[in-house]
Amino acid sequence: QVQLVESGGGLVQAGDSLRLSCVASGRAFSVRAVAWFRQAPGKERDFIVNINGPGGSTRYADSVKGRFTISRDNSKNTVYLQMDNLKPEDTAVYYCAAGPAQSTIAGAYPFWGQGTPVTVSS
Repeated sequence: QVQLVESGGGLVQAGDSLRLSCVASGRAFSVRAVAWFRQAPGKERDFIVNINGPGGSTRYADSVKGRFTISRDNSKNTVYLQMDNLKPEDTAVYYCAAGPAQSTIAGAYPFWGQGTPVTVSS
């Protein structure tokens, strides 16, 4: 099993920045890919970005490309999501997910964190 714990969410104003963290524990060595998803109230959980372990290849959703940056510190079993120029439509609960393969599909990730809320006011 892999346990994931997100942190860093909060209430900010439009144009501000936040950095989310996702710390993995347990059988973290079994994880190759880590992704961030988000879910706004009343909406489905949407893919934001993922990163693959060995080469660090990334893929971003168009909605966050150029504003969000994912990075990974394998020595700390931590993945970061730097969010810049936040917009009210970024308001959601942000989830970290981990699994054996890089994917944009939520079902491909067997391990999930509890989520951290992000609220962006206009």
